[in-house]
Amino acid sequence: MAEWRVSVTELCRIAIDPVAKPRMTQKDKWARRPAVVRYRDYCDELRAAVREAGVIVFPVSCWLEFVLPAPTSWSQRKRARLCGEPHRQKPDTDNLVKGVLDAMLDDDSVVWRVLAEKVWGTIGSVTIGQVTHEL
Repeated sequence: MAEWRVSVTELCRIAIDPVAKPRMTQKDKWARRPAVVRYRDYCDELRAAVREAGVIVFPVSCWLEFVLPAPTSWSQRKRARLCGEPHRQKPDTDNLVKGVLDAMLDDDSVVWRVLAEKVWGTIGSVTIGQVTHEL
């Protein structure tokens, strides 16, 4: 069996605090729940930033890195120690991915591979990359 070699090309890095897609109801079409309003604002800002970065076509095989800012209530030492370390708390990685895919694509069923990670950082960001496969 042949082995595939996977490589990632970074397309853009957007300085924005990642927001997970909330569980929505029919009522959210007219009600203004804070979580839904924050998510919709995030989607609008993300779309604009990706367009401004020059990404014309969203990759159907993508890599997403979410950097979540460490709480300011933590000590400087703890924030520095955890910078770049895996983020093992809420929000869930799959909900962060859903937020990006729903913001960027009308039909996200075309995406066939997603590699995603979330880490601690000093400022929030979302990095979008394209994954290529070679034999």
